[in-house]
Amino acid sequence: QVQLVEAGGGLVQAGGSLRLSCAASGRTSSTYAMGWFRQAPGKERDFLAAISWRAGTTYYANSVKGRFTISRDNDKNTVYLQMNSLKLEETAVYYCAAVLHGKNLYRASEYEYWGQGTQVTVSS
Repeated sequence: QVQLVEAGGGLVQAGGSLRLSCAASGRTSSTYAMGWFRQAPGKERDFLAAISWRAGTTYYANSVKGRFTISRDNDKNTVYLQMNSLKLEETAVYYCAAVLHGKNLYRASEYEYWGQGTQVTVSS
């Protein structure tokens, strides 16, 4: 089992920045690939970014490429999502997720474990 706890959400003005963190605990949590998703009310859960555990290869949705950066600190079992130039429409609950042997890290269904989510509200 792996437990994930997100932090760092809050209220930010459009154009501003936030850094989310996701602390993982449990068995060999540092060997999991990690991803970030978000879900706005009434919408599907959308992929944002992912990072492999071995090579630290990163993957991004086109909508956030160049503005968001995913990173991980395996010593701390923590993954981060630095979000810059936030837009009003990016108000959502942001989730981190973990998978041991994911083949397609872009798909929410690949992930085995999920955090409880953290609210990000972007205001004008």
